[in-house]
Amino acid sequence: MNNILWTGQIVLAVIFLYSGINKSIYSEQQLIARGQTGVVGRGAVMIRFIGISEILGAIGVIFPWWAHILPFLTPITAGCFALIMLFAAPIHYRLKEPKNVALNLFVLAVALFVAWGRSGWQ
Repeated sequence: MNNILWTGQIVLAVIFLYSGINKSIYSEQQLIARGQTGVVGRGAVMIRFIGISEILGAIGVIFPWWAHILPFLTPITAGCFALIMLFAAPIHYRLKEPKNVALNLFVLAVALFVAWGRSGWQ
């Protein structure tokens, strides 16, 4: 179970690190061209804020559990990722992007699994 949870954590970290770096360095138009259409209509400051938050989340889903320093932050981070996906899926649905909705639901499932598995509730 531990290996599966680590795999989930790494998947989440890679996805959100990639997305966060893109949102931190590219403009809205460049992001849309790269397929990150969820930023449509968001201001540059908001896009940067989301990007930096995603980068910090990528660190937070791995580092606390690995280093045994405030490990309760790992399931909290995974839960926050799940919350982000709950907001992202309807945006992509309205934009008629079924592939992005499917990806959002997959990430939601992985995030909920990691949050549950690392919380000790099982």
